[in-house]
Amino acid sequence: MADNNNSDENKTETDEKPSESPPNTNARTAQTPIIESPTHSSKSKIDVLLKAAGDAPIMKKKKWSVDRNKRVSWISEFIKKYLKFEPTESMFLYVNQSFAPAPDTEVGSVFDCFGSDGKLVLHYCKTQAWG
Repeated sequence: MADNNNSDENKTETDEKPSESPPNTNARTAQTPIIESPTHSSKSKIDVLLKAAGDAPIMKKKKWSVDRNKRVSWISEFIKKYLKFEPTESMFLYVNQSFAPAPDTEVGSVFDCFGSDGKLVLHYCKTQAWG
């Protein structure tokens, strides 16, 4: 019976130690994602270089950071608003001066396939140029 009392006492002592350890471990773990967040957020954006082609006006700022999950159509609408196009004017985007990506394609996918030097180069114009 003395063994039972000792085992109960041992359980009490070991029960107290783990209950003290997890809050300290959790506090350290909770701080780790905060430190890693900026690194993760920088990877979720892509540098996009926008170049005018044909009769399109030239943008003053050419390099933009775009979320990977944005669609190609979002970039097209952004350019139209930035350059103050009329609603009836059309916008064509080209990758590598050769083909127009589908409007519902994510920018991250286009970058993964056709990006170079850490950026994606897109040419924009008002009329069809390539493809």
